[in-house]
Amino acid sequence: LIMITEKDIRPIPKYILKKILNKDSKLYPTPYGYVRFYAYLACWKRELVKVTVAVKHHNRKWYCKQVAVHLLHSEQCFVKDMKYCYLTGMGFRVGWYAEGINKMRKWYEDGKWYTAKDSAYDPYALVVNLNVIDEFPQFKYSAYKQYNGVKILQYLRLYERFPQIEFLVKFNFKEYATSIQLLRLIGIDKHFRKWLCKNRDEILKHKYYCATIIHAYKWNWSLEETQAFESRKKEMIQQSSQPLTTYFKGKELAKLFNYIDEKKIDYNSYNDYLDACLKLELDMSKKKNLFLHDFFHWHDIRLDEYASKKTMLDEKERQKFLQRFAGIAQKYSPMQNSNGKISVFIAKSPNELVEEGKILGHCVGGGTYEQRFARQESLIFFVRNAKKPDTPLFTIEYSIKQKVILQCYGLNHKRPQKDIEDYVYNQWLPYANKTLNMVRNKKIKIAA
Repeated sequence: LIMITEKDIRPIPKYILKKILNKDSKLYPTPYGYVRFYAYLACWKRELVKVTVAVKHHNRKWYCKQVAVHLLHSEQCFVKDMKYCYLTGMGFRVGWYAEGINKMRKWYEDGKWYTAKDSAYDPYALVVNLNVIDEFPQFKYSAYKQYNGVKILQYLRLYERFPQIEFLVKFNFKEYATSIQLLRLIGIDKHFRKWLCKNRDEILKHKYYCATIIHAYKWNWSLEETQAFESRKKEMIQQSSQPLTTYFKGKELAKLFNYIDEKKIDYNSYNDYLDACLKLELDMSKKKNLFLHDFFHWHDIRLDEYASKKTMLDEKERQKFLQRFAGIAQKYSPMQNSNGKISVFIAKSPNELVEEGKILGHCVGGGTYEQRFARQESLIFFVRNAKKPDTPLFTIEYSIKQKVILQCYGLNHKRPQKDIEDYVYNQWLPYANKTLNMVRNKKIKIAA
């Protein structure tokens, strides 16, 4: 939690302002119009604070303003007159209306301090006074002066959790200093520390992945061999639709790589085979199922077997859907009605919707309407001549929630003639609404 409020934020001290100006003048000896960032440390209420400032030249005049305040022990930070550009890739933007540079005030620029997540609004900024850390005895042996990164608060937070970070920095493993995996292993395994020292020159020369360093030690592989393995693993993750690392763990993946190279298989082909085997519930702990002698032969067989099984499962699901559709049609069948000349029937199956759409040339046969029907959002009714009940005339979409007719169209989306329209809207609709209430209140018993 924040222990300091915006009222505690003080103006930039003059000596700090001078340090920032000197640093900026060395980096940018000629006026530079783009915004850059610097930071300085301070001790407020016994808390180490990092203040980020934005710097800019305008009409050969130099400007500097505070835009962010980060606390060592807080999950939040303070931000003022700054926003992050997610889409443009330009990084952070700073408003300069108060300084007279911007003619119009930006929406994010009102001169007030706001809170944000600590990890956000922390632009790359050189710290001009690291020596302030010396005022905190707990960091006496943190080796912070040898740390090259600018995320100094992140470094000190890690030091409080993992004092062994000092080991990495002092032995020149600065680029690996913030790797929590390495820090944890260093803290519990003295043999790993000795192994790191022994292989320091090679690690620093080739800049191996952290995963390479850990696996080379644990598996007793050479660093070069492990790096090749890790690179291959990254390549596989990028190329495979579903990374095989979810099934092949650790060194087991190396066996897969050897097998893929030997059989000249691509990742996705093996992934398709494995996926089919798992869905067929085959025992994939057996090597004969993982590493086949004739991969392409069994690849095709397993995919065909799964396709057949999927068809059967899909058919079962379809049958369940049809039963649900028929049940809903039965439930609302009392809403059917006739005046002797014109009859209105409820659709009893998706096939009836398809047939209706084909004959009348409209879209009721599309899957959208059958899904709405199955969800009991809208019902489909057919308008027929009472003497020719099998000949489609018009189709009604009725909203259960709104209790209104959403659509009523005939051949090629034609509206019904006056006598049918009068019956549908003035006789059938009131009857349907009244019957719907009775169905909902279970006052109508429907024969099974």
